[in-house]
Formats: sequence, C-alpha cells, structure tokens
Amino acid sequence: MKQHEQFPLSELTSFGTGGQADIFLEIEHTEELHGVLKDYKKPLWLVGSGANTLISDAGLPGTTICLRTSTIDVRTEKDQHLYVVDSGVNWDTLVRTAIHNGHWGLELTSGIPGSVGAAVVGNIAAYGQKVSDTLKWVEVIDTTANPDITECLMGDELGLKYRYSDFQNAKLEKYVIVRAAFALQDSPTTSLAYSSALKAAKDLGITPDTLTDRRTIIMEARKRAGSLLDTSNPHHVKTAGSFFRNPEVTKEQAQAIIAFEEHDVSAKEVLLQNLLHGGDSFRVSAAHVLLAAGFKRGQNWGPVRLHPEHVLKIENTGDATSQQIYDVAKEIIETVHTKLGVTLEPEVRFLGNFK
Repeated sequence: MKQHEQFPLSELTSFGTGGQADIFLEIEHTEELHGVLKDYKKPLWLVGSGANTLISDAGLPGTTICLRTSTIDVRTEKDQHLYVVDSGVNWDTLVRTAIHNGHWGLELTSGIPGSVGAAVVGNIAAYGQKVSDTLKWVEVIDTTANPDITECLMGDELGLKYRYSDFQNAKLEKYVIVRAAFALQDSPTTSLAYSSALKAAKDLGITPDTLTDRRTIIMEARKRAGSLLDTSNPHHVKTAGSFFRNPEVTKEQAQAIIAFEEHDVSAKEVLLQNLLHGGDSFRVSAAHVLLAAGFKRGQNWGPVRLHPEHVLKIENTGDATSQQIYDVAKEIIETVHTKLGVTLEPEVRFLGNFK
C-alpha cells in the first residue's frame, strides 16, 4: 500500500483538474483494504483511474482510496469461462486478455478507459455490448459494517440498467467492489451492427468475424470518434469522453431531435443505433440533443469547450478548473430542459463540493 498526504488529484483525472486529497491510499492487495476500512479518516471516497470523474477544486477531505489490485483468474466451468477479476484491473487489460484467450463477450468494449470496478458501477456499454451482458456476480465489502467480511452480490441484485447501477445511489453506495466475475464464451455472443463500426470495417477491408479483427474495428471506430484516451501523450485531449447519458424521450421529441443527425443516416437507422447502444427506440443521442438545443461543436466558455468534432465531449483546453467545467455542464442541462423539455443526466461522476 502506498500512502500520500495532500495528493494532487489533478494528476489522476482525465480532465486534469481537481484539488488535493487529504489522505490518498493506493491499495495493491485486497488484504490491505480490509485493514484500512477498520480505521480511516472520514469521509471515505473511492476513485478508479479518474477517467470519468470531475473532482472539486477544493479537493477531497478525509480518505481517498484508489484500488490498484491486479489479479485476473480464469476458471473454466462447463460451457463457459469465468473471469474473476480484481476491481483495480484496467478494463481494457481485461478485454485484451479475453481476446488473447479466444473468449467472446467483451471485445466490443475495447478501448474504454477506467477500472473493472468503475465499469461495473457505470454498467459501461459500447457498440452493442454492456457489462451486464456477462457480469455474474461481485464480491463487496460493506464500509458501514465489519470490514473483514466479504459479501457476494449476484448480477441481478445490482439494479443494472442503461449505463447505471445501484452502486450510484443509496441502495448500494456503502459497498466497495473487490472483485467481479464475467462469464465469457468460445463463440460470438453479439453481432456487430453499429453503423460507424461497420463503416470502419469496410474502410479497413476486414470483417468482424474474429476477435482480433473486431478489436481492430472497434479501436478504429473509437479513434474516429475521438474516444481513445492516451494519457501518455502530453497533448492528449483533457476530457472524460461523453459527458451525458443518452436521454429517454417521447416519440414526438425523438422525431424532432434526430433531425439533427448530420451524417446522412436515416431516422430509422438512428433509432436502431440507440437501441444497439443500450437504450430503447426512444432513447436518443445526447449529441443530437445538444445540437437541437442550439449548442455548437467547438463552442467555448474560456478554457472550457465542446470538442470541435464531438459535441458531447466537454474539454479542458488549458487551465480550466473543475468548477468551470461543472458550470458549463449545468448551463447545458438547464438550457436543454428549457428549450426541449428533455432532462440530461451526467455520465461523469462529481466528487466533492461544487457551488
């Protein structure tokens, strides 16, 4: 375990913003976590890789825990392969391991940043696959009870729905996810039908018939969408990716909003894409919603802007603060509700105090 005091959280987050953590603990072994939870300075905060988090400029008082656990255990059971994975494992490391082993079920989520624990909390989804498709169970520790006890919660107990789980509300927020188990298969479980990925496949001259080709296609599609996070590049875009969830709307709202599709895709195809992406036929793209409300690609508020090519990505172009990013998000939410009667929900987590 590594302990830091007054740790600059801006070094952790993909936005490059955030104040200091009073106490910052990097947990490398689960046994260390049991010990820490017996005696720590309150309040308690849990962070993953910081890829989908906006942390207050005032920082986080008390104790902030970051899990760096790293074990992937593969167990073959009957006709499936059960991957029991520490929550600190990088999600794409898990995906690449499964592909290397020839196991299907996660490949369409290639390239998504963040940890396995965060992936479960957010029920991440991409190109027709979502965490809940393969998640069997999680091991958790109740932070309000005896920290020596590890409980097992089954996947259907987690309130998993479109990019959401009950770990995001009072029902399960008291738990720390220690491990998660995913059931993968020897043959394809999901067809690739998302139009942007199919176009990438056509341009590359390959078909999504093998795991390695599927990963190549998805990584190219994500690259074209500006959705690959490369923190090793000092000039990488400082963003958390898509800031808002795709909202549910009425049929009439859907027909009006999807008119803002700019790539010669029919309304029927747009609605199908949203269905494939984990919603339903009346869950529309949040990007279309922003455009319908009058926001523009590249629109800026000082050092904060909407990405020039991908309007759904709020970007720190330089020295933006977390509060400035929060204020822009709040303005977008209020404007969309006033103009369209649509309620946008952030996909990004807010930690700490904002004005």
